[in-house]
Amino acid sequence: VISVDLGLDELRFWEIDPGSQKLIPLETSFLSLEPGYGPRHLVFHPDGKWLYVVNEKDSSVTLVNKSNVSKYTTGPTISTLPAGYSEKNTCSEIQLSNDGKFVYVANRGHNSIAVFKASFMDGSLTLLGHKSSGGLDPRHFSLSPDENYLLIANQNSNNIVVLKRSKNSGLLKYKTQISASSPTCVVF
Repeated sequence: VISVDLGLDELRFWEIDPGSQKLIPLETSFLSLEPGYGPRHLVFHPDGKWLYVVNEKDSSVTLVNKSNVSKYTTGPTISTLPAGYSEKNTCSEIQLSNDGKFVYVANRGHNSIAVFKASFMDGSLTLLGHKSSGGLDPRHFSLSPDENYLLIANQNSNNIVVLKRSKNSGLLKYKTQISASSPTCVVF
């Protein structure tokens, strides 16, 4: 079990003891990220070697390497924003395609979805670009079960935007939208 602690800028690690049904801290029970990053959510790569942590306050994604069952180390951190962007921004959500090829992150402020390609060699991320969220403050988004679409809950523009997703390139294209009162989550 891994918890993400935004206030302490760290990840905490436990295992579940089936007998006592209690959480037992692992030998290495926490992993510190840079002060001020504000880790919010994480996703696991399907190969089990890496996980990606979205940092709300720093507008970035940190690669975490899993060296064995109880050892995790931080890798590179990459910005979710375009070069030169200096306005206020926070990140809200991160998702990974089931094939492990693409990572998506919501930017609140820049009002976009950052699209990254994940390397199968070392887990590193390459920024492919940004797609407008089609509204204000994308609080959450989800890939559809078939992963052909990405739906965004734009909390402060009262809409849910549907983007068509290319499984080959990972890139997104506007499809449609609907009105919704302060949407904060999209779940399938």
